[in-house]
Amino acid sequence: MHYNSARTGVRLIGPKPKWARSDGGEAGLHPSNLHDNAYAIGAVDFTGDMPVILGPDGPSLGGFVCPAVVVNAELWKLGQLRPGDRVRFVPVDEAWAVAREVEVTAFLEGRVAALAEPVARERGSVFVDQWGEGDDAVVVRRAGDRYFLIEFGPHHLDLKLRFKAHVVYEWIQQQGLAGILDLTPGIRSLQVHFDSQVVTREALWAVIREGILALPPLEAIEVPARVVHLPISWDDPSTQEAIRRYMQSVRPDAPWCPSNLEFIRRINGLESIEKVRRIFFEASYLVMGLGDVYLGAPVATPVDPRHRLVTTKYNPARTWTPENAVGIGGAYLCVYGMEGPGGYQFTGRTIQMWNRWRRTADFEKPWLLRFFDQLRFYPVSAEELVRLREEVPLGRHRLKIEETRFSLAAYEAFLAEQADEIGVFQAQQRAAFEAERRRWEEAGLTMDAPTETEVTEAALELPEGCETLDSPVTGSVWKVHAEVAGCFEPGQALLVLEAMKMEVALEPDAAVTVVQVLVAEGASVRAGQPLVIVKTN
Repeated sequence: MHYNSARTGVRLIGPKPKWARSDGGEAGLHPSNLHDNAYAIGAVDFTGDMPVILGPDGPSLGGFVCPAVVVNAELWKLGQLRPGDRVRFVPVDEAWAVAREVEVTAFLEGRVAALAEPVARERGSVFVDQWGEGDDAVVVRRAGDRYFLIEFGPHHLDLKLRFKAHVVYEWIQQQGLAGILDLTPGIRSLQVHFDSQVVTREALWAVIREGILALPPLEAIEVPARVVHLPISWDDPSTQEAIRRYMQSVRPDAPWCPSNLEFIRRINGLESIEKVRRIFFEASYLVMGLGDVYLGAPVATPVDPRHRLVTTKYNPARTWTPENAVGIGGAYLCVYGMEGPGGYQFTGRTIQMWNRWRRTADFEKPWLLRFFDQLRFYPVSAEELVRLREEVPLGRHRLKIEETRFSLAAYEAFLAEQADEIGVFQAQQRAAFEAERRRWEEAGLTMDAPTETEVTEAALELPEGCETLDSPVTGSVWKVHAEVAGCFEPGQALLVLEAMKMEVALEPDAAVTVVQVLVAEGASVRAGQPLVIVKTN
């Protein structure tokens, strides 16, 4: 278990996976990148080459592959893990998972003295059902013992598939089916979360299957929508700080560092960062999902394909992203709902997507946005954004929001009319994508994440009258304030550590003089490891 773990996700250090493809195409350069994947609690999410077991505070939607899910009755074990603990996965079938729920309940009620260890079983097929071809294809996959994922059409970005997922989503909501806990629509998919103690997967899917087969023609559908104008501080100081932290404590040689905007420029074959900026502000981003990286955060893509700036995602992901940072990953834009990890390439920072304080004219619900809203950004200074971030949640500043409708038939007519220009833009983009890959290879760079190594220490001999100040946690060294012969009083930080996505200050209990600093910024440390040799004044 990696030290940067929390209720959002448990990061694991282990062997690098072998990928069956070289990249994720339009979804991103790394093979772990997908167009969309709704996430189950307990899903093993490969953010690049690093597996992360998603926890109860984790995202509900994202763009990484999840090949496995920890069964519901075993999730309690995640809360017992500590940095350095080792995790092994055991394949089980659905019958075992359902029986384990009963066993755990009996254990908690005192009717069973101990829980048996899981025993490997033949797990069966991942597919629940599938039929059709092309845009009419439907594939249903298991996602653990309490979820299944319905995927529509081929793996590409097509708003018609999003319409289909939306219609099925609304139909299921209208049915009031017993046992459904949650529905998460994505770009071309819909995840169903159900209570296996109330309804079986087979019974629930049989009803939903009939609803999908009875769908009306999608071309006749219009959905209510809004145009929401959002301020953005372009290349905001907070996102620059996140890049600096990433370079120091995660990966200093990443191809997207030190400037995400320069990386976006290169990979899209644009002549300047100013051209990136112009395309960004001309675009109208269609909200296709909510909950991508927490708290009503939108995943959106430009309505006009000529505005789709395609990038890859960080590998490994950042451990810290500022709240409401705006980023692009694959062909998608996201506004981060809260501080936390992340992998999209930064463009700037905007206002809150979730109002934790009160309801206002703009925040009729705690979340700001709705499916099929169109986001249009306008530039403000970093100082102006600070003011707006104070005033908007309190209702003292109204956002410009215009009511509209979105018609699939009208949109497809627009695509047909602009097909030639769209084709030219996408061909240039694909060429730049491949040129960037070749540049990495020639420069010896790689999409691979750096290898994590276990912390080792040399034997330490203390000078007479000295003692060590030891690390209270397993983590990494974020800042070193201590210097030889420096004097520090109680409450003054000699070092600042990063662990469990928090900053931990190392402070003396008494006035001390620094004799030797044993670690450098960016170093990994374990709990109890000596960090500084000091002498009490």
